[in-house]
Amino acid sequence: MYETIDRLLDGPPPGASEGELVDWIARLEQVKCTAGAVQAQASVRLEEAVRERQSAAGVPARKLGEGVASQVALARRVSPEKGAKLLGLAKILIAEMPHTFALMKAGLFSQWQATILARETACLSVEDRRVIDHQLCGPGPDGEIPKVVSMGLRQLENAAKKLAITLDQASVVARAASAVKDRRVSVRPAPDTMTWLGALLPVKDGVAVFAALDQAAKAAHAAGDERTRGQVMADTLVDRVTGRSAAGAKPRIEVKIVMTADSLTNDADQPALVEGYGPVPAAWARDALNDAEVFVRRLFTDPAGQLVAMESRSRKAPDGLAEFITTRDGGTCRTNGCDALIRNIDHIQRHADGGETTAQNLQGLCERCNQAKEALGWQARPGPDGSIITITPTGHIYTSPPPDTWSPDPPPLSPAEFRLREVFLDHTLAA
Repeated sequence: MYETIDRLLDGPPPGASEGELVDWIARLEQVKCTAGAVQAQASVRLEEAVRERQSAAGVPARKLGEGVASQVALARRVSPEKGAKLLGLAKILIAEMPHTFALMKAGLFSQWQATILARETACLSVEDRRVIDHQLCGPGPDGEIPKVVSMGLRQLENAAKKLAITLDQASVVARAASAVKDRRVSVRPAPDTMTWLGALLPVKDGVAVFAALDQAAKAAHAAGDERTRGQVMADTLVDRVTGRSAAGAKPRIEVKIVMTADSLTNDADQPALVEGYGPVPAAWARDALNDAEVFVRRLFTDPAGQLVAMESRSRKAPDGLAEFITTRDGGTCRTNGCDALIRNIDHIQRHADGGETTAQNLQGLCERCNQAKEALGWQARPGPDGSIITITPTGHIYTSPPPDTWSPDPPPLSPAEFRLREVFLDHTLAA
């Protein structure tokens, strides 16, 4: 196997024809599909081994398997949430969708195609799911490759939906009704100091919102507005949600912008940091602070970019220290590959093992990562440079690099910086 992989890694030979290059691309795609199937197989076996070990150690039945999804995530360099989904998909493929798994292992079906089938059959019984697996992915009467292999993703999704409705319409309807509970709004960074704002809504609500924005764009265009349709729709969304135009005033918001005093007052070029987004130009941050009523808490850094640290003797980090850790870690979970927002302030070295409640021994984690770290066999310790060394039950070591604002002993604000902070606070709160 390794010889074959090595030959593939060498790439196509110099002077390969166009046809040969297409063959290389197709072959590598097959390898990717097969690798996804084998990874799924290994993930299921890993969970079985962990459950057996934990059971022998007396772990309660309800906690068996804890930490496996996080190990999968670390090994595959994805977020813990993605790791849990991949593990769940693997178990479904192995136990309930053998024909889909066989297509993947043969290099004919991608992991995403398998995900679509698993998703669209999630509300069905195991028996009905196996029926769809056989009808769509099973071999033809003469062993021919099933048509599903050449379907587009939308075609595949629709084919699975039709069969699901045919087999158990009541379950599909019940699933749709239950999905309303999952409605939510999300935001994620986009390039050039922009963001993607998304909303998961019931069909009627989502279509109604889009239609209202589209209508506003058409009305603006008819009135001679020079903005593009997309710009009008985006501006209308912001205006109606924030009440910006109706109130005739700047929106009242709370946002953390971390920047040096020089960057705020002296047009310095050191980048600022918007929590939940990432680095932004200092000039952009100054404009943003002038464009809204902003509350700023402990957000000035020294010229080296180091925040002010605090410490506590209590087990639970006090609000001020928790606020500092969240800001220092950029609002994002410290686990490798995890982009989730910080929900818990966690001791790197457990408090029960003598870990102190200090900035050096605290990290911001999402809930999933915090729970995984408590599973049997997990260890972690802070590195001298602010990194975090995590050791999984299998002995694999993962290092999370320190945030840019970390330092072993951050200096306090200078008197000038402290006075500037107080003046700036007074100014923004009175704006």
